[in-house]
Amino acid sequence: MGPNEIPQALSVKRAQVEFHNFAALGESKRATAMFEDLNRDRAGVLRRNAEYIGAMSPFLEIGANAGHTSYLLANEFGCEGFALDISADALRHGRALQEMWGLERAPVRVAGDAVNLPFQDGSLRMVMACQMLSQFMDIERVFLEVKRVLAPGGLFLFVQEPIRRLLSLRLYRCPYERQMKPWERKLNQWGLLGYLVKDVIGAHQEENFGIRQNHRMTLPGWHNLVHKHFADARYEITPADRGWGEHFVRIAARNLSRSRSEWHPARLLGGSLVAMCRKDGQAPAEFLPATRLEAYLRCPDCHHGLRLDRDAAVRCTSCGYEAANEAEVYNLLPSADRKELYPGDRSDTVDFSRPSHEQHLLEGWHALEGEYGGKFRWIGERATLWLQSLRDAPQRLRIRGYAPEQLCGEGKVLTVNVAVNGNALPPAPIDRPGLFVIERDVPAAAKHVVELRPSSTFRPPPPDGRALGLNVGMVRLVPRE
Repeated sequence: MGPNEIPQALSVKRAQVEFHNFAALGESKRATAMFEDLNRDRAGVLRRNAEYIGAMSPFLEIGANAGHTSYLLANEFGCEGFALDISADALRHGRALQEMWGLERAPVRVAGDAVNLPFQDGSLRMVMACQMLSQFMDIERVFLEVKRVLAPGGLFLFVQEPIRRLLSLRLYRCPYERQMKPWERKLNQWGLLGYLVKDVIGAHQEENFGIRQNHRMTLPGWHNLVHKHFADARYEITPADRGWGEHFVRIAARNLSRSRSEWHPARLLGGSLVAMCRKDGQAPAEFLPATRLEAYLRCPDCHHGLRLDRDAAVRCTSCGYEAANEAEVYNLLPSADRKELYPGDRSDTVDFSRPSHEQHLLEGWHALEGEYGGKFRWIGERATLWLQSLRDAPQRLRIRGYAPEQLCGEGKVLTVNVAVNGNALPPAPIDRPGLFVIERDVPAAAKHVVELRPSSTFRPPPPDGRALGLNVGMVRLVPRE
Protein backbone atom coordinates (compact mmCIF):
# COMPACT_ATOMS: atom_id res chain seq x y z
CA MET A 1 0.00 0.00 0.00
CA GLY A 2 1.29 3.47 -0.89
CA PRO A 3 1.94 6.09 1.78
CA ASN A 4 -1.12 8.16 0.80
CA GLU A 5 -3.47 5.29 -0.03
CA ILE A 6 -6.53 4.66 2.10
CA PRO A 7 -8.19 1.25 2.58
CA GLN A 8 -11.16 2.17 0.39
CA ALA A 9 -11.86 5.42 -1.41
CA LEU A 10 -15.36 6.87 -1.26
CA SER A 11 -15.72 6.21 -5.00
CA VAL A 12 -15.07 2.50 -4.33
CA LYS A 13 -17.68 2.43 -1.57
CA ARG A 14 -20.15 4.10 -3.91
CA ALA A 15 -19.44 1.49 -6.59
CA GLN A 16 -19.92 -1.33 -4.10
CA VAL A 17 -23.30 0.02 -3.03
CA GLU A 18 -24.45 0.28 -6.65
CA PHE A 19 -22.96 -3.07 -7.70
CA HIS A 20 -24.44 -5.06 -4.80
CA ASN A 21 -27.85 -3.51 -5.37
CA PHE A 22 -27.77 -4.57 -9.01
CA ALA A 23 -26.13 -7.96 -8.47
CA ALA A 24 -28.48 -9.02 -5.69
CA LEU A 25 -31.66 -7.53 -7.07
CA GLY A 26 -31.33 -6.82 -10.78
CA GLU A 27 -30.47 -10.45 -11.66
CA SER A 28 -32.24 -12.13 -8.77
CA LYS A 29 -32.63 -15.65 -10.25
CA ARG A 30 -28.96 -15.95 -11.16
CA ALA A 31 -27.91 -14.37 -7.86
CA THR A 32 -30.07 -16.77 -5.83
CA ALA A 33 -28.57 -19.82 -7.56
CA MET A 34 -25.10 -18.42 -6.91
CA PHE A 35 -25.92 -17.82 -3.23
CA GLU A 36 -27.04 -21.45 -2.87
CA ASP A 37 -23.79 -22.75 -4.39
CA LEU A 38 -21.68 -20.51 -2.17
CA ASN A 39 -23.56 -21.58 0.93
CA ARG A 40 -22.96 -25.25 0.16
CA ASP A 41 -19.21 -24.60 -0.07
CA ARG A 42 -19.16 -22.54 3.13
CA ALA A 43 -21.22 -25.06 5.07
CA GLY A 44 -18.65 -27.67 4.06
CA VAL A 45 -15.84 -25.53 5.51
CA LEU A 46 -17.73 -25.14 8.80
CA ARG A 47 -18.46 -28.86 9.11
CA ARG A 48 -14.96 -30.04 8.19
CA ASN A 49 -13.46 -27.73 10.82
CA ALA A 50 -16.21 -27.82 13.44
CA GLU A 51 -13.89 -29.05 16.20
CA TYR A 52 -11.41 -26.24 15.62
CA ILE A 53 -14.02 -23.52 15.09
CA GLY A 54 -16.17 -24.39 18.11
CA ALA A 55 -19.14 -22.23 19.13
CA MET A 56 -20.02 -19.43 16.70
CA SER A 57 -22.59 -17.28 18.52
CA PRO A 58 -22.64 -14.34 18.46
CA PHE A 59 -21.19 -14.02 14.96
CA LEU A 60 -20.63 -11.10 12.61
CA GLU A 61 -20.38 -11.58 8.86
CA ILE A 62 -18.69 -8.63 7.15
CA GLY A 63 -19.24 -8.00 3.46
CA ALA A 64 -22.39 -10.10 3.74
CA ASN A 65 -24.06 -8.87 0.52
CA ALA A 66 -27.65 -10.14 0.85
CA GLY A 67 -26.73 -11.95 4.07
CA HIS A 68 -27.15 -15.39 2.51
CA THR A 69 -24.32 -16.93 4.52
CA SER A 70 -25.57 -15.28 7.70
CA TYR A 71 -28.94 -16.94 7.10
CA LEU A 72 -27.07 -20.22 6.74
CA LEU A 73 -25.40 -19.68 10.12
CA ALA A 74 -28.67 -18.65 11.76
CA ASN A 75 -30.76 -21.55 10.47
CA GLU A 76 -28.63 -24.55 9.49
CA PHE A 77 -26.17 -24.07 12.35
CA GLY A 78 -28.54 -22.52 14.91
CA CYS A 79 -26.37 -19.45 15.55
CA GLU A 80 -27.32 -15.86 16.21
CA GLY A 81 -25.51 -12.74 15.16
CA PHE A 82 -25.17 -9.93 12.65
CA ALA A 83 -24.89 -9.51 8.87
CA LEU A 84 -23.01 -6.37 7.82
CA ASP A 85 -22.58 -4.94 4.33
CA ILE A 86 -22.06 -1.47 2.93
CA SER A 87 -25.20 -1.95 0.79
CA ALA A 88 -28.38 -1.58 2.83
CA ASP A 89 -30.53 -2.55 -0.15
CA ALA A 90 -28.63 -5.79 -0.67
CA LEU A 91 -29.23 -6.65 3.00
CA ARG A 92 -32.95 -5.91 2.59
CA HIS A 93 -33.02 -8.42 -0.24
CA GLY A 94 -32.21 -11.01 2.44
CA ARG A 95 -35.88 -10.94 3.44
CA ALA A 96 -36.80 -12.23 -0.02
CA LEU A 97 -34.21 -15.00 0.36
CA GLN A 98 -35.61 -15.90 3.77
CA GLU A 99 -39.11 -16.24 2.36
CA MET A 100 -37.95 -18.10 -0.76
CA TRP A 101 -35.94 -20.60 1.28
CA GLY A 102 -38.58 -20.95 4.02
CA LEU A 103 -36.22 -19.94 6.85
CA GLU A 104 -37.39 -19.13 10.36
CA ARG A 105 -34.42 -17.22 11.75
CA ALA A 106 -32.70 -14.08 10.52
CA PRO A 107 -29.53 -12.23 11.56
CA VAL A 108 -29.59 -8.63 12.74
CA ARG A 109 -28.77 -6.68 9.57
CA VAL A 110 -26.47 -3.66 9.69
CA ALA A 111 -25.13 -1.44 6.91
CA GLY A 112 -21.58 -0.54 7.88
CA ASP A 113 -17.92 -0.20 6.99
CA ALA A 114 -15.44 -3.03 7.61
CA VAL A 115 -12.67 -0.60 8.63
CA ASN A 116 -14.97 1.20 11.09
CA LEU A 117 -17.11 -1.60 12.48
CA PRO A 118 -20.02 -0.28 14.56
CA PHE A 119 -19.40 -2.90 17.26
CA GLN A 120 -17.93 -2.69 20.72
CA ASP A 121 -14.49 -3.99 21.64
CA GLY A 122 -14.32 -7.71 22.43
CA SER A 123 -18.04 -8.25 21.90
CA LEU A 124 -18.16 -11.10 19.33
CA ARG A 125 -17.21 -14.77 19.34
CA MET A 126 -16.70 -15.14 15.57
CA VAL A 127 -16.22 -12.83 12.58
CA MET A 128 -16.65 -14.27 9.10
CA ALA A 129 -15.60 -12.67 5.80
CA CYS A 130 -16.37 -14.24 2.43
CA GLN A 131 -14.60 -13.07 -0.72
CA MET A 132 -14.33 -9.47 0.46
CA LEU A 133 -10.86 -8.79 1.91
CA SER A 134 -9.32 -8.38 -1.55
CA GLN A 135 -11.53 -5.31 -2.10
CA PHE A 136 -9.40 -3.35 0.38
CA MET A 137 -6.08 -1.79 -0.57
CA ASP A 138 -4.99 -2.09 3.07
CA ILE A 139 -6.19 -5.51 4.18
CA GLU A 140 -4.42 -5.16 7.50
CA ARG A 141 -6.84 -2.40 8.51
CA VAL A 142 -9.68 -4.91 8.30
CA PHE A 143 -7.66 -7.38 10.37
CA LEU A 144 -7.16 -4.75 13.07
CA GLU A 145 -10.87 -3.99 13.25
CA VAL A 146 -11.78 -7.67 13.35
CA LYS A 147 -9.28 -8.29 16.13
CA ARG A 148 -10.72 -5.34 18.07
CA VAL A 149 -14.32 -6.60 18.03
CA LEU A 150 -13.43 -10.25 18.71
CA ALA A 151 -13.59 -11.48 22.28
CA PRO A 152 -10.48 -13.22 23.68
CA GLY A 153 -10.22 -16.65 22.10
CA GLY A 154 -12.52 -15.54 19.28
CA LEU A 155 -12.21 -16.75 15.70
CA PHE A 156 -11.76 -14.84 12.44
CA LEU A 157 -12.82 -17.05 9.52
CA PHE A 158 -12.22 -15.78 6.01
CA VAL A 159 -12.95 -17.85 2.94
CA GLN A 160 -12.26 -17.86 -0.81
CA GLU A 161 -9.65 -15.11 -0.84
CA PRO A 162 -7.40 -15.06 -3.93
CA ILE A 163 -3.75 -16.12 -3.79
CA ARG A 164 -1.42 -14.27 -6.15
CA ARG A 165 -0.12 -16.52 -8.90
CA LEU A 166 3.61 -16.64 -9.68
CA LEU A 167 3.45 -18.58 -12.96
CA SER A 168 1.95 -15.98 -15.31
CA LEU A 169 3.20 -13.72 -18.09
CA ARG A 170 0.70 -11.05 -16.91
CA LEU A 171 -0.03 -9.93 -20.47
CA TYR A 172 -3.58 -8.63 -20.13
CA ARG A 173 -6.76 -8.68 -18.04
CA CYS A 174 -9.56 -11.13 -18.80
CA PRO A 175 -13.31 -10.88 -18.10
CA TYR A 176 -15.64 -13.37 -16.47
CA GLU A 177 -16.31 -16.54 -18.44
CA ARG A 178 -19.72 -15.40 -19.65
CA GLN A 179 -18.06 -12.42 -21.41
CA MET A 180 -14.98 -14.26 -22.73
CA LYS A 181 -14.21 -14.43 -26.41
CA PRO A 182 -14.30 -17.96 -27.90
CA TRP A 183 -10.51 -18.38 -27.89
CA GLU A 184 -10.32 -17.19 -24.26
CA ARG A 185 -13.02 -19.64 -23.26
CA LYS A 186 -11.16 -22.50 -24.92
CA LEU A 187 -7.82 -21.61 -23.28
CA ASN A 188 -9.62 -21.35 -19.96
CA GLN A 189 -11.10 -24.83 -20.39
CA TRP A 190 -7.63 -26.22 -21.13
CA GLY A 191 -6.16 -24.50 -18.06
CA LEU A 192 -3.83 -22.27 -20.08
CA LEU A 193 -5.46 -18.85 -19.73
CA GLY A 194 -4.16 -18.35 -16.19
CA TYR A 195 -0.58 -18.36 -17.52
CA LEU A 196 -1.37 -15.21 -19.55
CA VAL A 197 -3.59 -12.97 -17.42
CA LYS A 198 -2.47 -10.34 -14.92
CA ASP A 199 -4.81 -11.17 -12.05
CA VAL A 200 -7.99 -13.01 -11.09
CA ILE A 201 -10.30 -13.57 -14.05
CA GLY A 202 -13.11 -11.01 -13.97
CA ALA A 203 -11.30 -8.47 -11.78
CA HIS A 204 -11.08 -6.02 -14.67
CA GLN A 205 -14.86 -5.87 -15.04
CA GLU A 206 -15.38 -5.06 -11.38
CA GLU A 207 -12.67 -2.41 -11.53
CA ASN A 208 -14.35 -0.88 -14.60
CA PHE A 209 -17.41 -0.58 -12.41
CA GLY A 210 -15.29 1.24 -9.82
CA ILE A 211 -14.51 -1.57 -7.34
CA ARG A 212 -10.77 -1.75 -6.84
CA GLN A 213 -9.18 -5.15 -6.38
CA ASN A 214 -6.12 -6.05 -4.31
CA HIS A 215 -4.63 -9.23 -5.74
CA ARG A 216 -1.09 -8.67 -4.47
CA MET A 217 -1.30 -11.16 -1.60
CA THR A 218 0.87 -14.23 -2.08
CA LEU A 219 0.38 -17.28 0.11
CA PRO A 220 3.37 -16.34 2.35
CA GLY A 221 1.91 -12.82 2.52
CA TRP A 222 -1.40 -14.12 3.84
CA HIS A 223 0.42 -16.38 6.30
CA ASN A 224 2.57 -13.55 7.68
CA LEU A 225 -0.43 -11.23 8.08
CA VAL A 226 -2.46 -13.89 9.89
CA HIS A 227 0.31 -14.72 12.37
CA LYS A 228 1.10 -11.06 12.95
CA HIS A 229 -2.34 -10.55 14.51
CA PHE A 230 -3.55 -13.97 15.66
CA ALA A 231 -2.16 -16.58 18.02
CA ASP A 232 -3.07 -19.67 15.99
CA ALA A 233 -4.49 -20.53 12.57
CA ARG A 234 -5.63 -23.36 10.35
CA TYR A 235 -5.78 -23.17 6.55
CA GLU A 236 -7.55 -24.82 3.65
CA ILE A 237 -5.59 -24.12 0.46
CA THR A 238 -7.10 -24.77 -2.97
CA PRO A 239 -4.66 -24.30 -5.87
CA ALA A 240 -5.93 -23.52 -9.34
CA ASP A 241 -6.61 -26.80 -11.13
CA ARG A 242 -8.49 -26.16 -14.36
CA GLY A 243 -7.89 -28.36 -17.36
CA TRP A 244 -4.72 -30.25 -18.18
CA GLY A 245 -2.64 -27.07 -18.28
CA GLU A 246 -2.94 -26.49 -14.54
CA HIS A 247 -3.62 -30.01 -13.32
CA PHE A 248 -0.24 -31.46 -14.34
CA VAL A 249 1.66 -28.52 -12.83
CA ARG A 250 -0.30 -28.87 -9.58
CA ILE A 251 0.49 -32.59 -9.29
CA ALA A 252 4.16 -32.08 -10.15
CA ALA A 253 4.62 -29.22 -7.68
CA ARG A 254 2.97 -31.19 -4.90
CA ASN A 255 5.03 -34.32 -5.56
CA LEU A 256 8.30 -32.36 -5.69
CA SER A 257 7.70 -30.65 -2.33
CA ARG A 258 8.86 -32.30 0.88
CA SER A 259 5.52 -31.89 2.64
CA ARG A 260 3.40 -33.11 -0.31
CA SER A 261 0.99 -30.32 0.62
CA GLU A 262 -0.91 -27.82 -1.55
CA TRP A 263 1.30 -24.96 -0.38
CA HIS A 264 3.74 -25.05 -3.31
CA PRO A 265 1.12 -25.61 -6.06
CA ALA A 266 -0.85 -22.62 -4.70
CA ARG A 267 2.25 -20.40 -4.68
CA LEU A 268 2.88 -21.22 -8.36
CA LEU A 269 -0.65 -21.39 -9.74
CA GLY A 270 -2.59 -19.17 -7.36
CA GLY A 271 -5.95 -20.30 -6.10
CA SER A 272 -8.04 -19.54 -3.05
CA LEU A 273 -7.46 -19.55 0.69
CA VAL A 274 -9.65 -20.35 3.69
CA ALA A 275 -8.15 -19.31 7.03
CA MET A 276 -9.41 -19.83 10.58
CA CYS A 277 -7.53 -17.39 12.82
CA ARG A 278 -7.71 -17.70 16.62
CA LYS A 279 -7.29 -14.63 18.83
CA ASP A 280 -5.20 -15.06 21.94
CA GLY A 281 -6.95 -15.48 25.29
CA GLN A 282 -9.79 -17.39 26.92
CA ALA A 283 -13.31 -16.91 25.58
CA PRO A 284 -16.03 -15.71 27.97
CA ALA A 285 -18.34 -18.41 29.26
CA GLU A 286 -21.48 -16.65 28.02
CA PHE A 287 -22.57 -13.90 25.63
CA LEU A 288 -25.78 -11.88 25.70
CA PRO A 289 -28.38 -12.50 22.96
CA ALA A 290 -27.69 -10.60 19.72
CA THR A 291 -31.05 -8.87 20.09
CA ARG A 292 -29.59 -6.94 23.05
CA LEU A 293 -28.22 -4.35 20.66
CA GLU A 294 -26.88 -2.10 23.44
CA ALA A 295 -24.40 -4.82 24.36
CA TYR A 296 -22.92 -4.97 20.86
CA LEU A 297 -23.32 -1.80 18.79
CA ARG A 298 -21.30 1.41 19.03
CA CYS A 299 -21.55 4.77 17.31
CA PRO A 300 -19.58 4.92 14.03
CA ASP A 301 -18.93 8.64 14.55
CA CYS A 302 -17.76 9.00 18.18
CA HIS A 303 -17.46 5.30 19.19
CA HIS A 304 -19.65 5.62 22.26
CA GLY A 305 -22.43 3.15 22.96
CA LEU A 306 -25.80 3.03 21.20
CA ARG A 307 -29.14 2.54 22.92
CA LEU A 308 -32.25 1.00 21.42
CA ASP A 309 -35.28 3.28 21.87
CA ARG A 310 -38.98 2.48 21.88
CA ASP A 311 -39.35 3.53 18.24
CA ALA A 312 -36.85 0.77 17.30
CA ALA A 313 -34.18 3.33 16.34
CA VAL A 314 -30.68 3.19 17.81
CA ARG A 315 -29.20 6.42 19.15
CA CYS A 316 -25.78 7.41 20.42
CA THR A 317 -25.53 8.15 24.12
CA SER A 318 -23.01 10.91 23.42
CA CYS A 319 -23.10 12.68 20.03
CA GLY A 320 -26.74 12.25 18.99
CA TYR A 321 -26.07 9.95 16.01
CA GLU A 322 -29.16 7.90 15.20
CA ALA A 323 -30.23 5.19 12.79
CA ALA A 324 -33.81 4.10 12.23
CA ASN A 325 -34.88 0.52 11.64
CA GLU A 326 -35.52 0.84 7.89
CA ALA A 327 -37.11 -2.37 6.60
CA GLU A 328 -35.20 -4.30 9.29
CA VAL A 329 -31.80 -2.79 8.43
CA TYR A 330 -29.86 -0.33 10.61
CA ASN A 331 -27.66 1.97 8.52
CA LEU A 332 -24.64 2.50 10.81
CA LEU A 333 -22.22 4.01 8.33
CA PRO A 334 -20.34 7.14 9.48
CA SER A 335 -22.48 10.23 8.93
CA ALA A 336 -20.41 11.63 6.04
CA ASP A 337 -20.42 8.33 4.15
CA ARG A 338 -24.10 7.73 4.81
CA LYS A 339 -24.99 11.15 3.42
CA GLU A 340 -23.03 10.55 0.20
CA LEU A 341 -23.82 6.87 -0.36
CA TYR A 342 -27.52 7.12 0.47
CA PRO A 343 -28.49 10.54 -0.88
CA GLY A 344 -32.20 9.79 -1.29
CA ASP A 345 -33.99 11.99 -3.82
CA ARG A 346 -31.42 14.48 -5.09
CA SER A 347 -31.36 16.69 -8.14
CA ASP A 348 -27.86 15.50 -9.10
CA THR A 349 -28.88 11.82 -9.18
CA VAL A 350 -31.22 9.90 -11.50
CA ASP A 351 -31.78 6.48 -9.93
CA PHE A 352 -34.28 4.52 -12.00
CA SER A 353 -35.22 2.46 -8.93
CA ARG A 354 -36.70 5.59 -7.32
CA PRO A 355 -40.00 7.14 -8.52
CA SER A 356 -38.41 10.61 -8.50
CA HIS A 357 -36.28 9.74 -11.54
CA GLU A 358 -39.13 10.49 -13.93
CA GLN A 359 -38.94 14.26 -13.41
CA HIS A 360 -35.38 14.25 -14.85
CA LEU A 361 -36.25 12.52 -18.14
CA LEU A 362 -36.58 14.58 -21.32
CA GLU A 363 -36.68 12.56 -24.57
CA GLY A 364 -36.10 9.05 -25.86
CA TRP A 365 -36.77 6.81 -22.85
CA HIS A 366 -38.75 3.57 -23.08
CA ALA A 367 -40.96 2.16 -20.30
CA LEU A 368 -39.52 1.30 -16.89
CA GLU A 369 -38.48 -2.36 -16.47
CA GLY A 370 -36.68 -4.55 -13.94
CA GLU A 371 -37.02 -5.32 -10.24
CA TYR A 372 -36.61 -3.27 -7.09
CA GLY A 373 -33.00 -2.17 -6.80
CA GLY A 374 -32.30 -3.04 -10.42
CA LYS A 375 -34.80 -1.03 -12.48
CA PHE A 376 -33.82 0.46 -15.81
CA ARG A 377 -35.07 2.01 -19.05
CA TRP A 378 -34.01 1.16 -22.57
CA ILE A 379 -33.07 3.88 -25.02
CA GLY A 380 -33.01 3.77 -28.80
CA GLU A 381 -30.94 6.03 -31.01
CA ARG A 382 -30.97 9.00 -28.60
CA ALA A 383 -32.12 9.94 -25.09
CA THR A 384 -31.73 13.02 -22.90
CA LEU A 385 -32.13 13.93 -19.21
CA TRP A 386 -31.10 16.73 -16.86
CA LEU A 387 -29.15 16.94 -13.61
CA GLN A 388 -28.83 19.85 -11.19
CA SER A 389 -25.40 20.40 -9.67
CA LEU A 390 -25.19 20.48 -5.86
CA ARG A 391 -21.42 21.01 -5.58
CA ASP A 392 -18.99 23.79 -6.45
CA ALA A 393 -16.09 21.33 -6.74
CA PRO A 394 -15.08 19.61 -10.03
CA GLN A 395 -17.38 16.71 -10.88
CA ARG A 396 -17.68 13.61 -13.02
CA LEU A 397 -20.68 12.22 -14.82
CA ARG A 398 -21.29 8.55 -13.88
CA ILE A 399 -23.57 6.41 -16.04
CA ARG A 400 -24.45 2.83 -15.07
CA GLY A 401 -26.10 0.61 -17.62
CA TYR A 402 -26.22 -2.71 -19.43
CA ALA A 403 -24.94 -3.37 -22.94
CA PRO A 404 -26.85 -6.08 -24.89
CA GLU A 405 -25.02 -8.98 -26.47
CA GLN A 406 -26.75 -8.21 -29.80
CA LEU A 407 -24.58 -5.08 -30.16
CA CYS A 408 -21.20 -5.92 -28.63
CA GLY A 409 -18.84 -8.81 -28.16
CA GLU A 410 -17.67 -11.37 -30.74
CA GLY A 411 -15.75 -8.62 -32.56
CA LYS A 412 -18.54 -6.02 -32.34
CA VAL A 413 -18.02 -2.75 -30.44
CA LEU A 414 -20.85 -0.55 -29.17
CA THR A 415 -19.79 3.08 -28.77
CA VAL A 416 -21.75 5.30 -26.39
CA ASN A 417 -21.51 8.95 -27.40
CA VAL A 418 -22.17 11.34 -24.53
CA ALA A 419 -22.74 15.08 -24.66
CA VAL A 420 -23.39 17.52 -21.79
CA ASN A 421 -24.99 20.90 -22.51
CA GLY A 422 -24.21 20.36 -26.18
CA ASN A 423 -20.51 19.64 -25.62
CA ALA A 424 -19.32 16.18 -26.73
CA LEU A 425 -17.39 14.16 -24.15
CA PRO A 426 -14.89 11.41 -25.07
CA PRO A 427 -16.90 8.47 -26.50
CA ALA A 428 -17.05 5.21 -24.52
CA PRO A 429 -16.38 2.00 -26.48
CA ILE A 430 -17.93 -1.20 -25.04
CA ASP A 431 -16.66 -4.45 -26.55
CA ARG A 432 -18.32 -6.97 -24.22
CA PRO A 433 -21.98 -7.39 -23.19
CA GLY A 434 -23.07 -6.89 -19.59
CA LEU A 435 -22.99 -4.29 -16.87
CA PHE A 436 -20.92 -1.19 -17.63
CA VAL A 437 -20.04 2.14 -16.05
CA ILE A 438 -19.01 5.26 -17.95
CA GLU A 439 -17.34 8.12 -16.08
CA ARG A 440 -16.37 11.41 -17.71
CA ASP A 441 -15.30 14.79 -16.33
CA VAL A 442 -17.88 17.51 -16.97
CA PRO A 443 -17.44 21.29 -17.18
CA ALA A 444 -18.78 23.34 -14.27
CA ALA A 445 -22.43 24.33 -14.70
CA ALA A 446 -25.52 24.81 -12.56
CA LYS A 447 -27.55 22.46 -14.76
CA HIS A 448 -26.39 19.62 -16.99
CA VAL A 449 -28.45 18.35 -19.92
CA VAL A 450 -27.07 14.90 -20.75
CA GLU A 451 -27.49 13.33 -24.20
CA LEU A 452 -26.78 9.63 -24.85
CA ARG A 453 -26.36 8.21 -28.38
CA PRO A 454 -25.42 4.53 -28.86
CA SER A 455 -23.61 3.86 -32.13
CA SER A 456 -26.07 1.13 -33.15
CA THR A 457 -29.43 -0.38 -32.20
CA PHE A 458 -31.30 -3.64 -32.70
CA ARG A 459 -34.96 -4.60 -32.91
CA PRO A 460 -36.24 -7.56 -30.88
CA PRO A 461 -38.73 -9.97 -32.49
CA PRO A 462 -42.40 -8.92 -32.76
CA PRO A 463 -44.58 -7.85 -31.11
CA ASP A 464 -41.96 -5.55 -29.51
CA GLY A 465 -40.30 -4.00 -32.52
CA ARG A 466 -38.63 -1.10 -30.64
CA ALA A 467 -35.17 0.14 -31.60
CA LEU A 468 -32.96 -0.68 -28.59
CA GLY A 469 -29.43 0.54 -28.01
CA LEU A 470 -28.66 -0.02 -24.33
CA ASN A 471 -30.38 0.24 -20.99
CA VAL A 472 -29.57 2.68 -18.21
CA GLY A 473 -30.09 2.20 -14.46
CA MET A 474 -28.46 5.28 -12.95
CA VAL A 475 -26.97 8.62 -14.00
CA ARG A 476 -25.42 10.92 -11.42
CA LEU A 477 -22.82 13.57 -10.72
CA VAL A 478 -20.02 12.50 -8.38
CA PRO A 479 -16.95 14.32 -7.03
CA ARG A 480 -13.67 13.91 -8.86
CA GLU A 481 -11.08 12.05 -6.79
